[in-house]
Amino acid sequence: MSNPLDFERAWQQKLSRAVEAEAGEDARRLVLEGSEDLDAGADRPTVIGWTQQAMERLIEAVEPARRRAIVTSCACRYPVDNLQDARDAYAETGNIEATHAILQDMFKHFLLDALGLDEAVAGDVIGRGWGLAGVVEGSTVIATKIPKSGNLAAYLQESDPLRRRQLYCHCPRVRDVLAVGESRWPREVAATYCMCGAGFYKGIWEEIVQAPVRVELLESVLKGDEVCKVAVHLPREAA
Repeated sequence: MSNPLDFERAWQQKLSRAVEAEAGEDARRLVLEGSEDLDAGADRPTVIGWTQQAMERLIEAVEPARRRAIVTSCACRYPVDNLQDARDAYAETGNIEATHAILQDMFKHFLLDALGLDEAVAGDVIGRGWGLAGVVEGSTVIATKIPKSGNLAAYLQESDPLRRRQLYCHCPRVRDVLAVGESRWPREVAATYCMCGAGFYKGIWEEIVQAPVRVELLESVLKGDEVCKVAVHLPREAA
């Protein structure tokens, strides 16, 4: 029996539900083909190979807008209870800058209290535009993921570009791909898969503004970039 917290099973279940909702049962069976025995105990090259093939089948079977909706639905979710102050501030003021300031304060406390960083390192991380709050540009938020929390200290000290990309990523599959060298996934496949990471920010801002937002993947380490960067396009009235 698989662990109830099994990342592989949980992610496949989200993918399965999203494909069926957006593209129907036939597409779901096609994309999920071969996933039956893949769980946390599965051989990692097998999991990586299946994931690449699943994304290739998704690209072939589903048009781009629905594809983005499917993969963003597979993202990990930020706890909505932690967003209540930001959500309330936006509901009261409709002001993105004020809302952003709340998120930035939350992120700073996370760096100082949860990760135990000193003020200088926390300031460096925030100054790079990394983390929960991102950088506001009009009605768009440019969000750059922070390196995986457990790897942050090693990341900041690492000089090898490939090793830095491996330490950076939050996704266990991507870390496995990068561990064996340069990405073996075609750029379109990598860009499709990494919409999952973009979905993390989509969920945050849709909870805050209580309306749909559009996310755009700008950079990702799986495509060969140094960081993972997402543009969150908020409703026009958000400013």
